[in-house]
Amino acid sequence: MANLFEPQDDNSLNLSDGNIDLKSTGGINFWFDKGFTWLVYIFSGITVAILFVMTWVIFEQAQPAISKFGLGFLWGQDWDTGNQIFGALPYIYGTLVSSAIAILLTIPVGISVALVTSEDFLPNPIKTTLAFVIELIAAIPSVIIGLWGIFVFIPIITPLQKWLGNTLGFIPLFNTPDAASNNMLTAGIILAIMILPAMAAISRDVLLVIPKELRSSSMALGGTRWETVFRVLLPAGFSGMVSAAMLSLGRALGETMAVTMVIGNSAQISLSLLNPAYTIPAILANEFAEAEPGLHIGALTYLGLILFALTLFINIAAVLIVEWVGKKNR
Repeated sequence: MANLFEPQDDNSLNLSDGNIDLKSTGGINFWFDKGFTWLVYIFSGITVAILFVMTWVIFEQAQPAISKFGLGFLWGQDWDTGNQIFGALPYIYGTLVSSAIAILLTIPVGISVALVTSEDFLPNPIKTTLAFVIELIAAIPSVIIGLWGIFVFIPIITPLQKWLGNTLGFIPLFNTPDAASNNMLTAGIILAIMILPAMAAISRDVLLVIPKELRSSSMALGGTRWETVFRVLLPAGFSGMVSAAMLSLGRALGETMAVTMVIGNSAQISLSLLNPAYTIPAILANEFAEAEPGLHIGALTYLGLILFALTLFINIAAVLIVEWVGKKNR
């Protein structure tokens, strides 16, 4: 019998502590694992470096506007290219409000679609078809959805918007009689349609990975199907659904062409959702190609920097919310 206390040669396996020392074997697996680890580190570093380089380039290009307007650019409301006066508030307002409308409409619809396509409410062929059709919307180009909005959706929703303005005009949100068809509400609904696939698909995946034992335990204790959904499944998948909502909101903030085609492109701040508005991506798409070098380009780039900061803030908030919910559920 071999003596376990005898010295081992370099090519033997070190099993004394229960671990296999791959390095001592000189095996190719050790070097493959080591190389793969460093490759992952390199690619991760490149990704972070690209993010910092993008931020620095945008910040450098925005310097003329930052130097002249400073933080006052954030609450300035004038945009006069002839007199070189620029303010970002109407565009920030339009971006945030249209995205808020979209996410408020998307969350209940997306979660409902996720429940229907993940639970046993419908036969499997119907569930699979419905999930496929919803996810297919994500593959439609933004400009096509914008054209659909102009030629199909706007003629359908215009009578409803006029009714809202004429009948519920005493409510500030609808205080626009004979509302124009291109307005904030139209843009918000179009955005909701565009971000619905992301919200529904991610929420569905979250619900599918919830252990089946939770469903069975709830049913065994006498809970109905809907009690299981609202008291077990949704709380268990809450953090994942928050992440889905934040990712969808991030896309809504940066959406360009479809919003540009239906929002009206009027730089104004109005409580009424039936008035035209403007967003940061829309003005960047409309003016950047013809912008004059100097302060005009700087102001547009400053808007891009603000949009970048808004998206980053939302992603950080999503991470913090998920971590807070995770700690609370432990």
